[in-house]
Amino acid sequence: MKKALLLTLFTTILFATSVFIIIQQLSQSVSEPSKKYIEDQSVESFIGSIGENAREIADKHDLYASVMIAQAVLESNGGTSDLSTPPNNNLFGIKGSYKKQSVTFQTSEDNGSGQMHQIYAKFRKYPSYKASLEDYAELLHNGVSWNKNYYKKTFKSKTRSYKEATKYLTGTYATDTNYHQKLNSIIKQYHLTEYDQPKKEKKQVVVKSGETLNSLSHKYGVSVTSIKQWNRLDNNAVENGQKLLIYQ
Repeated sequence: MKKALLLTLFTTILFATSVFIIIQQLSQSVSEPSKKYIEDQSVESFIGSIGENAREIADKHDLYASVMIAQAVLESNGGTSDLSTPPNNNLFGIKGSYKKQSVTFQTSEDNGSGQMHQIYAKFRKYPSYKASLEDYAELLHNGVSWNKNYYKKTFKSKTRSYKEATKYLTGTYATDTNYHQKLNSIIKQYHLTEYDQPKKEKKQVVVKSGETLNSLSHKYGVSVTSIKQWNRLDNNAVENGQKLLIYQ
């Protein structure tokens, strides 16, 4: 009798534990869908969507396109943040309003000693990524109301390299004391200095059987990440007969 009772009790506990584990797993899968979505996004594809506009706009305003793109990647989490996606299209976290359009979001700010705290602020809302890029360039080129030369030290004509520009943006554009290091890392990882150069001639190539992004990279003397950016590829897979754009 006692053995039967103990067996029944053990079976009940085992069943309840199994149900709890299943419910917990289901709960986690429902509460964290955006994390997987963000991890699956291609930063190269995002860069490809803004790279050529950034090259053109930066050149017109005496700025580094590499820095512009790196800031967009950092500030927008590779184009996945709520502030950067439509209908907001704010790639740089610029506060205020754009043509009387704004949106309120929670954001983190550095207190000046490396510690971050949360605040709510109004951010500019743009009709497109290009409008966001142009407004960013205007901000850096024209400065702020109390100092027209506020961002002058970020200009290509006033610096020896993009690293001087990112260093100056730290403490002026952003309160994050490690801002320049983060930007420099993105620029290096994604070969963004290429966008500081004049636009190269574009040609279309057709992938042959057995070719990969690595073999195409060696064949045309360009980086894999550049090919992914130019063609907005989400992964490293290419197929026989696929058409790709190459800039040389």
